[in-house]
Amino acid sequence: MVSPLATCLLEQTAVAQPRTTQPTPPESPKQLAGPQDPPPQTLPLATQLKGNRPKSNPGVLPPAATVLPPELKLLKAPLPLALPNKPFQVSIRELRPLSLVDTLNLAEVNNPNLKALSIQVDEAQSALRSRIALWYPQINLRAGSFPAFTGGEQYSSGVTGTGQERGLTLSNIWRMQADLEASWSLINPARNPQIAAARDQFEQAKNKYLIGLRDLRLQVAQSYFDLQQSDEQVRIGQESVRSSEVSLRDARARFQAGVATKLEVLQAETQLARDQQLLTNALSAQSIARRSLAALLSLPQDITPTAKDPSRVVGTWLPTLQESIVAAYAFREELDQIILDISVANSNANAELAQVQPLLNIVNTISGGRTDGYQFVTQPIPNEEGWSVDNTVGLNVRWNLFDGGQAKALYRRQKQVAEESRYRFADRRDTIREEVEKSFYELEANNRNITTTSREVLSARESLRLARLRFQAGVTTQREVVDTQRDLTQAEVRYSNAIADYNKRLAELQRRTGLDQISICPAPTLPAQKPVVIGASDVPVEVQPLVPACQAKFRPSSAAAPSPAP
Repeated sequence: MVSPLATCLLEQTAVAQPRTTQPTPPESPKQLAGPQDPPPQTLPLATQLKGNRPKSNPGVLPPAATVLPPELKLLKAPLPLALPNKPFQVSIRELRPLSLVDTLNLAEVNNPNLKALSIQVDEAQSALRSRIALWYPQINLRAGSFPAFTGGEQYSSGVTGTGQERGLTLSNIWRMQADLEASWSLINPARNPQIAAARDQFEQAKNKYLIGLRDLRLQVAQSYFDLQQSDEQVRIGQESVRSSEVSLRDARARFQAGVATKLEVLQAETQLARDQQLLTNALSAQSIARRSLAALLSLPQDITPTAKDPSRVVGTWLPTLQESIVAAYAFREELDQIILDISVANSNANAELAQVQPLLNIVNTISGGRTDGYQFVTQPIPNEEGWSVDNTVGLNVRWNLFDGGQAKALYRRQKQVAEESRYRFADRRDTIREEVEKSFYELEANNRNITTTSREVLSARESLRLARLRFQAGVTTQREVVDTQRDLTQAEVRYSNAIADYNKRLAELQRRTGLDQISICPAPTLPAQKPVVIGASDVPVEVQPLVPACQAKFRPSSAAAPSPAP
C-alpha cells in the first residue's frame, strides 16, 4: 500500500494547479444592508444525508497494509506478551533509516492498538451473531438418570392388606431416563431491538477501526516530521558550534596579535557555550523523537529508526476551505458514530419496553426411559423389563402485567440518551469545522512563514559573512559577529520549524477532511557532493563530556557573593 502522504495526488487532481488565495473585495453598503440579505437556507438533517443507521464505508481511505515488504521483514513487531529481562535485550544495536512510506507500512502492520481495534470488530460481529441466534429454535437434552441403579434391602414385620407378612424386600433395578426439549419463541418483542442494537454496534466497531487507522497515520506522519525537525535542529546546532569555533579562533588570534581585547574573546566563548547548549538540546530531542517513533511502530527492542527523507515541503493543499469543511462532514466517521448512538439508544428503549409485553413460546418435550431389574418380597418376583416414551407439545405464555413502572422508566431513560446524543452531534459538528479551519489557517500561515524565513536565512548568512570580513579587517567588533551569528541560528531554527509545522498541518487536513488532494512538490535537485563552507566546515565538533551537575564550574562574582558575617 502506498501512503497518502508520500504518493502523487489522485488522478482527478493530477493536473490541478496550486490554489492561490485572492483578497476579498470590500463589501458595499448595499451588501451589508440587512433587509436585502437572502433568507437563511434550511440545512438538511444528517439522517437525511447519511440515513438513520449509516453503514461503515472502508472504501473512503486506502486499506491498511497487512504484510511487510521484503526489505522490512526483520522489523516485524515482537510477540504481544514478549518482555525483555536482560539489559542487552534492550541495547540499541542498529540505527535503521526509514522513509515516510516505510514508517506508515510498519505502523499499519505492527501497531498493537490497531490490531486491538481489528479484534474489536470481530468481537462485535460475534456479538451480532449471538443476537441473530434468537430467531432459531433452542434444543436441549436432559438426562437425569443415564443410567441410575437402585439396590438395597428392607425388612418389615408388618402385614399387608391381604394378611401376608411383609418380610424381607430386595431391590436390584437399572433405570435410564432422558428428555429432549425443543422451544421456539413465536412472539418475542425484545428480539428485533436487540438484533438492531447489535448490528449498529458492529458498524460502530468498524467505524472505530477506521478512526483508529486515520489517527495512526496522522500520528506516524507527525512523529516522522518531528524526527526530521530534530535532525535539522542537530544540523543547525552543529553548524552553529562550528561557526562559533571559527569566531573564537579568530578572536584569540587577534588577541594574541594585540589588536583585540579580552572582552571579545569572552564574547566568543559565551556564544560557543550557547551553541553547545543548543546542540545538546537538539541531540536530546532527536533521541526522544527516534524512540517515540519506534514505540509507535512497535519495532524490535534493539532497533532505533532514523529519518531517511530530508526535511522539505511535502506538497500543496488543493481544496478550498469550504470544500474541506464539507468533505470533513461527509467523510468523518465520528459523526456516523453519534448517529449510530442514537439508533442504539432507540433500540434499547424498545427492548426495555418489551419487558412488559407478552412472550409466546412453543415447546415440544420428548421423554423416554427404560428399566431392567427385579424385586424380592418374601416370594421371588421374576426379573422385569420395561420402557416408556412420552411426547408433550404446548405453548408457554409469559406476560409481566405490572412491574411498578420500571420498564417505562427505562424506556424514557434510553430516549433521553438518544436526545443527548443529538446535541452531542451538534457539538461534534461544530468542533470538526473548527479543527478544519484551524489547520487550514495555520497551513496558510506556515506557508507564508516558509517564504519569509527562507529570505531571513539568506540575509543572515550574508550578514554573517560580511561581519566576519569586517571583523578580520578590524573595522568592527566581535559583538557584531556574535549577534549576527545568533540571528542566523535563530533564522534557521524558525525556517526548520516552519517546514515541520507546514507538513504537520497538511497531514492534519488529510486526517480531518478525508481528502488526499495534494499537489506533490517536485524533488529538489541536489548536488552530488555536500557544499563546503570555507572556514567552518573543516572545524570538528568535539563531543562534550557529561559532567555531573553538582560539579559544574561556576563561581559567583565578588559582587554577588554574600558578605562575611561581622
